[in-house]
This record gives sequence, C-alpha cells and structure tokens, in this order.
Amino acid sequence: MKYDIILAGVGGQGILSIAKVIGDAALDAGLYLKQAEVHGMSQRGGDVQSHLRLSDKEIFSDLVPINGADIILSVEPMESLRYLPYLSGKGRLITNSTPFKNISNYPQDEDVVKEIKNVKGSLLMDADSIAKDLGNPRGMNMVMAGAASYFMEIPFNKFEEGIKATFASKGEEIIEKNLKCLRAGRKFAEENC
Repeated sequence: MKYDIILAGVGGQGILSIAKVIGDAALDAGLYLKQAEVHGMSQRGGDVQSHLRLSDKEIFSDLVPINGADIILSVEPMESLRYLPYLSGKGRLITNSTPFKNISNYPQDEDVVKEIKNVKGSLLMDADSIAKDLGNPRGMNMVMAGAASYFMEIPFNKFEEGIKATFASKGEEIIEKNLKCLRAGRKFAEENC
C-alpha cells in the first residue's frame, strides 16, 4: 500500500491540520510516513503545500515526484491546478469549489471549474457550504480530509482518531464539530464517486 499525496491551498485554510489528521491516521494504521511542507507563506493569502508520502514499506524521500501523486487534495480550486503536473495517470484530484481570490488576476470561476472537470476522476465539492451547514465554517478542511479518506485503504476510525489527537487541546465540542465535518466529507465522496 502506498499513497503519495499533495495538499494545496492558501494560508489560513488548514492545510497543516489536514496533514496532521492524515499523518496520524497513517501512523496509527502502522504505515510509514514522510512529510514535507512549504508554509513560509502561511500568512493568510500565501500559497501553502504539503507533500505526504504513506506506505507499508520504508520511504526514502519526502517529496512526491512529478506524475507521482495518487491524490491532490486542494482546499482552493485554482491551487489544485497548480499541482496537476504531479498527478499520476491513475491519481485523484479532490478540490473545494470555493475560491480564495487573493490576487487581482484570479481566473474566471467557470474557467477554473472547467479545467478541474477535465481531469479524469476529479471530485469537486463545496466543502465550505457543507461545513457551514454543520455549524462549523472553519471545518471546511476536515470536510476535505473526509473526502480524501474515501480513496485510502486506511480504516476510517483512524482518521477519526487523528481528529481527536489534532484537536485534543481545543476541547470536546471542537472535536465533535470536526468529526461531523470529516464524516460529511466522507459521505459526499461515497455518494459522488
């Protein structure tokens, strides 16, 4: 079992929290993990990415190669397109449909959506609306993590344990809100793939 994953978004969208939840789930499932992050621009609006490599065999590099990503998980639609060269021929593009327009020349929404839909096996979802409907607007990233979990052969309860570990210091209410978002994202992927 091997999963090479690129997480993409902009600062403030919770990329590092997604990486921690998935990483904790993988480790709890007995997998090896390598992770590399670029979060120097993590102040709101800057590009943020994380490479996650999970395997049942030892991993020697923490960077996902070009054409090597099994999953590109993006919390911002245009950012998903930035990393398409990394997607393998059998890989999955999972992206939030809500743009974070942090540049003056942001492309037209319909152009971005068209490009995403041209990617075979892509999953485009309005994770922001799902999280808001659950009373947790900041939980969009956990909705996305839940959707990604559908494409990994890691028991779902391991992702739930990852949420508990990630948000333990925030209290039981925050843990429960994020668990609801995780489960909603998983459900969306199950119903739409």
